[in-house]
Amino acid sequence: MNGLNEEPVGESFVSHLVELRDRLLRSLIAVAVAFGVLALYPGPAAIYDFLAAPLTAALPEGTKMVAIGVITPFMVPLKVMAMVAFVLALPYVLYQAWAFVAPGLYAHERRLGIPLIISSTLLFLLGMSFCYFFVFGQVFTFIASFAPKSITPAPDIEAYLSFVMTMFLAFGLSFEVPVAQVVLAKLGVISVEKMKEWRSYFIVGAFVVAAIVTPPDVISQLALAIPMCLLYELGLLASRLVSPRENAEAERA
Repeated sequence: MNGLNEEPVGESFVSHLVELRDRLLRSLIAVAVAFGVLALYPGPAAIYDFLAAPLTAALPEGTKMVAIGVITPFMVPLKVMAMVAFVLALPYVLYQAWAFVAPGLYAHERRLGIPLIISSTLLFLLGMSFCYFFVFGQVFTFIASFAPKSITPAPDIEAYLSFVMTMFLAFGLSFEVPVAQVVLAKLGVISVEKMKEWRSYFIVGAFVVAAIVTPPDVISQLALAIPMCLLYELGLLASRLVSPRENAEAERA
C-alpha cells in the first residue's frame, strides 16, 4: 500500500519539475528573442549611450567615460542589452511564474493573476523610469559639483553599469510595495488595520533602506524614501478594496 501511495506523489513531483523546466525555458527564449531584436536595432552601443546619457551630461564638456578592461568595451554594452531584454520580456516571465503556481491557488486568488502581472510590470518600469529621468540627473549633478577643480572625473563604464543596475533594482522593487500589500491583504495574511498600525515603522524602514542602497547624498535618499511612503498609502487604499469582507467584519467587531 505504501508503494502504491508513494508512486503518484513521486510522479507528481517529477511532473512539477518538468513543468518548471519548461516554463523557465520559455522565459529564457522570450529574453533571447528580445535580446536578438535589440541586437539588430538599435544595437548595444546605442543602448549603452542612452543609459549613460544622464552621467555624461553631468561631466565636464568633452569628458568621456573610460573602459579599463581589455574586453570591457565589448562586454558591458552586451550586459546592458541583456538587462533591457529581460525588462522587455518581464511580463511574459511573470506570466510563466504565475502559471506555475496558479494551479495550487483558490479560484478567487487566481483571478488576481493578470492584474498583478500588469501592475507589477508597470510599477517596476515606473520605478526604473523615475530613477533614470529624475534621480540620476539630480544625483550626478550634485556629485559633480563636489569634484575638485584639479581633477577630471572619468568614470569606468563597468562601475557605472554596476551602479545603474543596483539603483534600477532598488527603485523597481521599492515601487512594488502596493503589489505586496494587495497580495498580503487578499490572502488574509495581514489586515488593512495592521498595515495602518505599522505605517510609522514602514516610514522609518523606508529611510533606512534608502540610506543603504542609494549614494550618500540627501537627494537620492529622499527620492527613494518619499515615493515608497506614498506608495505605501496607495497600497493601503488598494488593499481595502481587495481584502476579504470577513476580515473587515472581524476588524469592526
